[in-house]
Amino acid sequence: MLSNDSSNVDVMLGNPKRALLKMSLPLIVSLLISSFYNLIDAAWVSGLGADALAGVGFFTPIFMVLVGFGNGLGAGASFAISKYIGEENKLKADNASIHSILFDIIVSLILTIALLVFLNPILKIMGAGQTINYAADYGMILLIGSIFIILSNALYGVFRGEGDSKRPMYAMIASAILNIILDPIFIYTLNLGVRGAAIATLISAVFVILILIYWFYIKKDTYLKPNLSNFNFNKDISRDIIKVGIPASIQLLNNAFFAAVFSALLVYVGSTDSVAVYSTGWRIVIISTTPLLAIGTALISVIAANFGAKNYKNIQIAHRYAMKVSLMLAVVVMVFTNVFAGEISSIFTSGGSSARISAELTSFIAWIVIYYPTMAVGVPSTYVFQGIGKGITAMFQTIMRETGFTIFFAVLFSVVLNYGVWGAWMGIVLGEIVSNNLTGIWADWEIKKLLKFN
Repeated sequence: MLSNDSSNVDVMLGNPKRALLKMSLPLIVSLLISSFYNLIDAAWVSGLGADALAGVGFFTPIFMVLVGFGNGLGAGASFAISKYIGEENKLKADNASIHSILFDIIVSLILTIALLVFLNPILKIMGAGQTINYAADYGMILLIGSIFIILSNALYGVFRGEGDSKRPMYAMIASAILNIILDPIFIYTLNLGVRGAAIATLISAVFVILILIYWFYIKKDTYLKPNLSNFNFNKDISRDIIKVGIPASIQLLNNAFFAAVFSALLVYVGSTDSVAVYSTGWRIVIISTTPLLAIGTALISVIAANFGAKNYKNIQIAHRYAMKVSLMLAVVVMVFTNVFAGEISSIFTSGGSSARISAELTSFIAWIVIYYPTMAVGVPSTYVFQGIGKGITAMFQTIMRETGFTIFFAVLFSVVLNYGVWGAWMGIVLGEIVSNNLTGIWADWEIKKLLKFN
């Protein structure tokens, strides 16, 4: 039963293995549901044809910018709040929670205006071509309401900061159910096409905000109190949120940049159909690897709380346990996805012109899973750096993986060695394998440094 006591905080500062599992399980459900937002849209939009599906795919990198900033700022909030809780400074934790919310609102307004102005030029640069009208129709609506997308993801970070990952899960389940109901109504019954998918997603995001506001300001049973009366501008709090939140946002923004560059590369070596394959297939990748990302996200709060309390041995235990659990999950997901690649592909290619990408999508889904086990090392290791306040290092690791190794190998195989679209897929696999292992070695070395100087 939900309450405003400190039970979540006590767990977060207790046994690191138990704390990690307690926070990870609801987060796995939450992030899976979050991934289903785009997947549900794609499944319904696929009935409109391959061009409509590709159009939504071209907007996906921009949507990732919105979600990325929300998740990034949420990571900054989680780090700062958990750190202060570990330091046993409740007053500062409350202040940090309202700092985070106000900061999120300001950033979302700036980002929304910028993306609305440059939406069409960005889509043209990405090579949207004949699908640009679909992409613009879908994207304009989501951008108008982007404050709700960014703020909801950031508010989740406030809950995670106090060790509560269950409430966001409940809110997202309710929102996902609403999205599933609204999508076919707006897309087909009201005949709004891709714009209907965007409207349904936006309404669902607003619904999440209302639920979170209810818990914070009406029911008032959360451990943290993000009220304006608790706000007292503090440079140290702002610095702690920013030093993790902004780099985390940039590293997720880099993911969007990678998706845009990769889409352009696919148009060059293939066609817009290849973009439809990539954008649809990548949604499967996101869902497949969600358990690993959930464990990494939970790791931020567990590590930050123990970092604030100077329990560095618990940081090492949590990191190694996270890698162990992640590896077991990664192997299971890899095998399952590979075996049922054809069945998964058929969900998105069962009718209309979308059927023409069926074989290529099946191949993508079957091959891309090769690097999953290395994510069990790379993902928890990146989040270690966010948990100890080294957001810039975590950002560099992501840029190294995506823009560095992965793009390099993708261009090498697809263009230089002339393997075409298949070479681009293999570029992702090899880039991930190399960078994930490097990140794991780096994190282990960083933790040993903390233990040495403890």
